[in-house]
Amino acid sequence: MAEIHGFSNDPFEKMVDVLSGTLDGGDDLGASVAITVDGELVADFWGGWADVERTKPWERDTLVNVWSTTKTMTSLSALVLVDRGDLDLDAPVSRYWPEFAQNGKEGVLVRHLMSHTSGVSGWEQPVVLEDIYDWDKSTSMLAAQAPWWAPGAASGYHALNQGHLVGELVRRITGRSLARFFAEEIAGPLDADFHIGLSEAHESRVSPVIAPPPLPIDMSTMDVTSPAYKTFTGPAVDANYANTRAWRRADIGAANGHGNARSVARIQAVVANGGSVGGVQLLSPATIGRIFEVQADGTDLVLGVPLRFGIGYGLAQRESIPYIPQDGRVCFWGGWGGSMIIIDIDRRMTISYMMNQMAPGIVGGPSAEALITTAYAAR
Repeated sequence: MAEIHGFSNDPFEKMVDVLSGTLDGGDDLGASVAITVDGELVADFWGGWADVERTKPWERDTLVNVWSTTKTMTSLSALVLVDRGDLDLDAPVSRYWPEFAQNGKEGVLVRHLMSHTSGVSGWEQPVVLEDIYDWDKSTSMLAAQAPWWAPGAASGYHALNQGHLVGELVRRITGRSLARFFAEEIAGPLDADFHIGLSEAHESRVSPVIAPPPLPIDMSTMDVTSPAYKTFTGPAVDANYANTRAWRRADIGAANGHGNARSVARIQAVVANGGSVGGVQLLSPATIGRIFEVQADGTDLVLGVPLRFGIGYGLAQRESIPYIPQDGRVCFWGGWGGSMIIIDIDRRMTISYMMNQMAPGIVGGPSAEALITTAYAAR
């Protein structure tokens, strides 16, 4: 069996065997898993390889691009400002970002940005990847364009641009970039090894991602005027971009966060643990409660699967993610390829899985499902 390092306390020991099995079976190459209960780590283990050549073991401090799991960090950043009274979820975006009120976006509210319901799920053409590395240019482009559907009417996954939309609010309010605000106000105080925009000092610890098979979406038959087509081409993203220095250095709060299961679980334990971890208070129970105000519940206009979104996080939805409990207050999100963070408020628990080998599919993956199912069976 694949060698696993770290620990997993009772009753979660069986999860070690699950990870060992996914490594042996080829579903994973290298991965880490962590669980917190009452804000404390009760499982923190890892195994496998950090490179496809299998020359570099996955270590305790290995980092990986976690794709859209990054969105949970962006959402938490915004919720911190909500809790401080600096950001009103029900206010128009233009209160903080006046230029955004163009081309029919006057009625877009802050909560629309945080729930993928704003109608602005990507960049209008022409746009190339290099444009999104330029913060001023990319946010100006978003401010100028028209929504692709009526804001608030439905969700359409803001795959690559949600961090720019929410991050610009953070910048307008605090005078700091999203990456800097997150580092100084969240990751730093929590001593969590998670980064939006990775400095060169951490490059040696990064495990490159391994691209998955193509998404089960036939672009050639798609309506070019649809939000899905516009999002997936505005701009189109190859998974291998994540292995470039330009991608890692950029401020992409929707997709380029680097961390591991431990750091993701610790940060999101703030939400699961009543707003504080290790003596660091970031949220109030009232702000946490707002996460569970349902903003959209139906087939997502971009991903094409049924999803429920609260404010800043996905909510349990039996049809698309049946292995997430439907009872109680559970929120979550994950990244392209299968990374996942589960935040269970009533059980005061987080379950985190981060990996380098990207699985096929849209939300979650077989390893995440096996690990999460085992964790809940134990709990």
